[in-house]
Amino acid sequence: MGYFTDKKILIIGGTGTIGQKLTEEIIKQNPKVVRIFSRDEYKQFVMQNEIKDKSRLRFLIGDVRDYDRVERAASGIDIIFNLAAMKHVPACEYNPGEAIKTNIIGMENVIRAATHHNIETVLFTSSDKAINPANSYGATKLLAEKLVQAANYSKGTARTKFVVVRFGNVMGSRGSVIPLFKKQIKDYGEITITDPKMTRFMMTLSSAVKLIMEAAEKSKGGEAFILKMPVIKLGNLAEVIVEETIKKLNIKREDVHIKTIGLRAGERKFEELMTKEEAEFAFDLENMYVVLPMYSGGIKEYYSKFKSAKVKSYNSSDIDPIEKEEVRKLLKSNGLV
Repeated sequence: MGYFTDKKILIIGGTGTIGQKLTEEIIKQNPKVVRIFSRDEYKQFVMQNEIKDKSRLRFLIGDVRDYDRVERAASGIDIIFNLAAMKHVPACEYNPGEAIKTNIIGMENVIRAATHHNIETVLFTSSDKAINPANSYGATKLLAEKLVQAANYSKGTARTKFVVVRFGNVMGSRGSVIPLFKKQIKDYGEITITDPKMTRFMMTLSSAVKLIMEAAEKSKGGEAFILKMPVIKLGNLAEVIVEETIKKLNIKREDVHIKTIGLRAGERKFEELMTKEEAEFAFDLENMYVVLPMYSGGIKEYYSKFKSAKVKSYNSSDIDPIEKEEVRKLLKSNGLV
């Protein structure tokens, strides 16, 4: 028995890397049904063929931008995970109106549908780029976070708890640099990096999914959960991927070049997981931080048994990145190289 046993679950954006892994883990707890909602019929076809236990899965074509479709998908559901997003930084920078439709209006649609159906839990996956945002993607995620937190206080008689989980970069997810670097090495004998000194908070796929599931179960409503994760320097990551990939492809090291191309539109060298202002309202749960909303009400009393977080900005520029060999070990242990 687990929190998801006998529950009816809707995963919006469920055909993505995180959505698929989340589905696999939830199925182990014997839910009544898991509805996979996405607009990509091909990815749904692939997912249907890859997941062994299909008896509890239902696949729904739809777009989070379409309220009526979201509302129908949420009917009879206990828990909603909203993983749908436009998340490619340059794409959002050049198409901010589209990012608003998916990341902000889409989240608003989920909130409306959840309160309409009196759903138990809604969990939204945000990003470290939402903190002091320097790009359109981060700005849309920040506003979506605000919508989620505000929903706890404007839901009327609905029982729904609305929760945020804030991610760093998920290693190996679709569109991330690891599969991109490997493909570049194979196809071109060259990888392109923005800046070798760039640092990022990195989390494994399994730790990301574990955080999502734990937050859905333990949250009270209104919190933002942030996993403690290592900082990795892009130059070290690139070198490890080159060294490990050339072994498998039987390529000489001198035949692969690392080219620095500079920051792309909307990118920055460092990322921030939690601001100093947020840390004023944060608690340290050992493996993660939880940031309470300013109007935390009764939940502050619940978290007061934990120690307060240190009041400071949690920025990747202020944290020592893990050593190159630690990066190698982390990638190998997760089957990424």
